[in-house]
Amino acid sequence: VLMAVTEPSKGHDGISSFIVELDNPGIRVGKKENKLGMRASDTCTLVMEDCRLLADALLGAEGEGFTNSMKILDAGRISIAALSVGIARGAYEAALKYSKERRQFGRAIGEFQAIRFYLAEMATGIDAARLLTERAALAKDRGEDHRRFAAQAKYFASETAVRVTDRALQIHGGYGFIKDFPVEKFYRDVKICTIGEGTSEIQKLVIARQLLKQ
Repeated sequence: VLMAVTEPSKGHDGISSFIVELDNPGIRVGKKENKLGMRASDTCTLVMEDCRLLADALLGAEGEGFTNSMKILDAGRISIAALSVGIARGAYEAALKYSKERRQFGRAIGEFQAIRFYLAEMATGIDAARLLTERAALAKDRGEDHRRFAAQAKYFASETAVRVTDRALQIHGGYGFIKDFPVEKFYRDVKICTIGEGTSEIQKLVIARQLLKQ
């Protein structure tokens, strides 16, 4: 699905959506980007040169592209929030397991106060992120206005996931930097959660805009 300006004079109302097959003349896939994380999901550039489409390629009505994309973003933010919770939980569980098994000075490192503080903060943040995500998903399923809930869930869950993953790597110490342990992948993958479907800064703008409308 591609977006294109079909009526420049109408601003947002001049943007339309189109379904384009990759074998359509005038479109080609560029190089695959070498990314920090999420490498199982390819990211490529789409190059269009004299790309012409038939009328039936239009998705929905002309001029509805921007509105439709905003609806997709709202739903996508809930998905990113859920992804963030999943990554955070994976990193937390790895850290919890390691803190029980790794021994220093004759005892498991999970007995040290600093590690316990980390684990408590991580678990609390994950639970809060999950509840915000569930609230947003429930509002969407009920057909309610979920724009603020989605932005709040995405913002909090993604930022929490970054902190939790960082703590998990710290608990692992030097082993957290080695690919034999799962936290290094969590650490690489999690950053996109604060960027995709709108950065954390954009989420705060969306939240504030919705609050001021009340």
